[in-house]
Amino acid sequence: MASPIGQPRVRIPAQARAGEVIEIRTLISHIMETGLRRDAAGAIIPRDIIKRFEAKFDGQVIFGMDLASAISANPYIAFPFKVEKAGSFEFVWTNDAGEERKATAEIRLS
Repeated sequence: MASPIGQPRVRIPAQARAGEVIEIRTLISHIMETGLRRDAAGAIIPRDIIKRFEAKFDGQVIFGMDLASAISANPYIAFPFKVEKAGSFEFVWTNDAGEERKATAEIRLS
């Protein structure tokens, strides 16, 4: 059974100038169990990781990555984005069980 995906945190500026490159920073709470450890009884603890992160801007994928078991707990992901217009972001984290956690954010032009 997969651990619940924690509450995501997303940090982007509320507004930016057209053509400005901003940094989008995300953090999500998750144990990221590798599947290589054993519990006190010697049984292998099943793998339980967030395996996919995807960011969309106005419905179009702008960034995506597959995560591996080597990623530490509570994955922090940051990436640049060139702002051309105001719009909305959607961020999706997907775990091994196919469960998703979503977050949204808006950006305005200044």
